[in-house]
Amino acid sequence: MWRFWKSRRAEKRDLQRPEGLSIYGYPQCPFCRRVLNSASFLGIELPLRNTLEDPEHRQALQDAMGRTTVPVLLIEGEGGDAKWLPESAEIVRYLTERFRSPD
Repeated sequence: MWRFWKSRRAEKRDLQRPEGLSIYGYPQCPFCRRVLNSASFLGIELPLRNTLEDPEHRQALQDAMGRTTVPVLLIEGEGGDAKWLPESAEIVRYLTERFRSPD
């Protein structure tokens, strides 16, 4: 089951749900929360694939990365190719560069 992370502040506004992006992690992880809060600040809502509650998500992460350390952003391309981006700072940087509104 897909769950979407939405902060209380973000509940009051409409967030875009970008195609092909999902975050592997769990809400109790402080590094995952950093990513999810940054996404919310940027106005996007990421599907959370909870690796603590869903063994299939944990196994998919293990198969792709060789470990289950979170957070990891899955970026799925149109041609079926997938890129797995680990490390909260790198994920936040990617999201900021892709979704920051032009000034």
